[in-house]
Amino acid sequence: MPNDPQAQNNPFAMPQGARKSSLDAPVTSLSRVGPKLAQKLARLGLNKVSDLLFHLPLRYEDRTQLTAIGALSPDARATICGHIQLAEIITARRRSLLVRVSDDTGHIDLCFFHFSNAQKDGLKSGVRIFCHGATRRGRYGLEIIHPEYQLLGPREAVPLETHLNPVYPTTEGLSQPVLRRLCAQALRHANAGQLDDWLGGTATALALPSLLEALHLAHEPTPTQDTHALLAGTHRAIKRLALEELVAHHLSHQAIRTSLDARQAPVLPVSNTLTERLTEAFTFPLTGAQSRVAAEIADDLSRPRPMYRLVQGDVGSGKTVVAALAIAQAVAEGHQAAVMAPTELLAEQHWRNLFAWFDPLNIRVVPLGGRQGAKQKRDVLAALASGEAGVAVGTHALFQDNVQFCSLALAVIDEQHRFGVHQRLALLSKSGGESDSPHQLIMTATPIPRTLAMTACAHLDVSSIDELPPGRQPVDTAVVPDRRRDVLVQRVAKACADGQQAYWVCPLVDESEALEAQAAEDTANALAEALPDLRIGLVHGRIKSAERDAIMSTFRDGGLDLLVATTVIEVGVDVPNAALMIIENAERMGLAQLHQLRGRVGRGVRKSHCVLLYHPPLSRQARARLQVMRETNDGFAIAAKDLQLRGPGEVLGTRQTGEVSLRIADLARDEDLVEDALSIADTLAPDAATALIQRWVGTAIGYGEVG
Repeated sequence: MPNDPQAQNNPFAMPQGARKSSLDAPVTSLSRVGPKLAQKLARLGLNKVSDLLFHLPLRYEDRTQLTAIGALSPDARATICGHIQLAEIITARRRSLLVRVSDDTGHIDLCFFHFSNAQKDGLKSGVRIFCHGATRRGRYGLEIIHPEYQLLGPREAVPLETHLNPVYPTTEGLSQPVLRRLCAQALRHANAGQLDDWLGGTATALALPSLLEALHLAHEPTPTQDTHALLAGTHRAIKRLALEELVAHHLSHQAIRTSLDARQAPVLPVSNTLTERLTEAFTFPLTGAQSRVAAEIADDLSRPRPMYRLVQGDVGSGKTVVAALAIAQAVAEGHQAAVMAPTELLAEQHWRNLFAWFDPLNIRVVPLGGRQGAKQKRDVLAALASGEAGVAVGTHALFQDNVQFCSLALAVIDEQHRFGVHQRLALLSKSGGESDSPHQLIMTATPIPRTLAMTACAHLDVSSIDELPPGRQPVDTAVVPDRRRDVLVQRVAKACADGQQAYWVCPLVDESEALEAQAAEDTANALAEALPDLRIGLVHGRIKSAERDAIMSTFRDGGLDLLVATTVIEVGVDVPNAALMIIENAERMGLAQLHQLRGRVGRGVRKSHCVLLYHPPLSRQARARLQVMRETNDGFAIAAKDLQLRGPGEVLGTRQTGEVSLRIADLARDEDLVEDALSIADTLAPDAATALIQRWVGTAIGYGEVG
């Protein structure tokens, strides 16, 4: 449909005149694939024939040689051939079909709990059988439960494989033989010249195989191939596939950015009196990093296309100050700005800061939250619709249907990965003016490693506030086994007696024997008994948000000495007097979460401390995480290690964002390929670029426009 406007606006659409391949056809084009099987395949993301090519095995089985039955051992996978001695139904405990198979060296039982009459009738005494499965000790000796098998004629050749058999990720009702058959069909289509190798010569120059060779090595390796390297992703075949996927993802982000740059946004001049007055009103000098990032943002806002900039900076680096300067640039031109935060408490903190800075400049800053009274909310909505209010600060309430802006020029989104895609889209659709789209400023206190930023965030401009304000001291971190809890209780008592405040963080609300984790409620009760002179509060996710915020506010205002909490305080308010953080079961938390929690202290002039309490023994990965926390306060170094330990999906929170996941590439493992992928992407012809995006990404990354 060449005149379809939707197709014309789609940066991922296949170019007109592009060659159609049988690999682009739906899986229903393959033999013996009907609607029901197609539904099961779709659960694995296998919709087109080509998807099967990139559905790689979890492991491999060697069916290239027979094992004598007498040489079998328990807990092994083996391929055998013999004659059926007997076949009978056993009714003890559970009805089953028992088939005894023997060769010249011994016998083994095949056990079927699910079988048909036709199957039973075929498994007769004297019939020759070829089968594969996992051996185990059974009631009558070695047995194989539900083996894969094939009945053979008396003189029929044993159908041994010439390559290792793949075992694929699967879903309920989808067997390995069916997946192998379909992947083999897809490979036959590729062998028939239907597979375009868009990287061809560039891959060869990197000593990597062709695409077709790489796929054969991945799906059908010979017994001489290094299967450990294939499964670990270090084999040159997997590297070849990972390279192409990284190229495709980078191209998709470039396409998104090209599409976004075609939009119109309000032009906001750099120099204006309001920004200068705001800077003069600050009671602190900007750091060099803040000044640099503020200048980058100001330059973006002065252009007629929307800004899409991610500002990353450690806890306490001053991201809100930089956002305030951007807001001033928007408001000075008669437009509006919206600041969206993930929690009511954090939104209130942003509102307090912005109100203190902008109210003396006669700029109205209004809060918009779920707990406002009807009259107050009506007043706020009217002020936003009329343009009387220049700045709105809130949570998800900002993108409700009844919220209308007069002229929204800038959307500031804090901790954007905590919002759903549709929520952020709803806010960006409220520009209210003549322009297509407001400028977008994303802030995160979880720094994104360079490799990840170059790929998953390639459609965004990234700024880093990599400098803390003067006077901020690093938090001393200690790693302590939980048997020393009593010592820490006394440390809390001393800190609070000295006028400090403290946090005690627990991972669970209720006791769980399985996790051996100290429950927050039990901890609060125990601490209240051990420290009767302290004012102790408790917050966790099951307390209603209004009550939780009230307790947090009391703690912030000095009405509590010790706050016992779950990780709901990970994104919290500034409490400059809090100088001690104790985290229970720290071995169960990720690096990013530990770093965020530690950032709750060290926000004042006092020397601050964080104690990571763990329950031994530690796993290797937990030990590595705690070691990183002890050695550095650098959020960028921590983020790089977090990527290595957890992978990109967890670091970015992609389950919440709707962003597509990498199927084969691993950004930590394949860091060495990223530079090459970016270089290759810049040299590809438009048709090749579009085809690669279709192959690897499709339209799944269309939400990139909201960051």
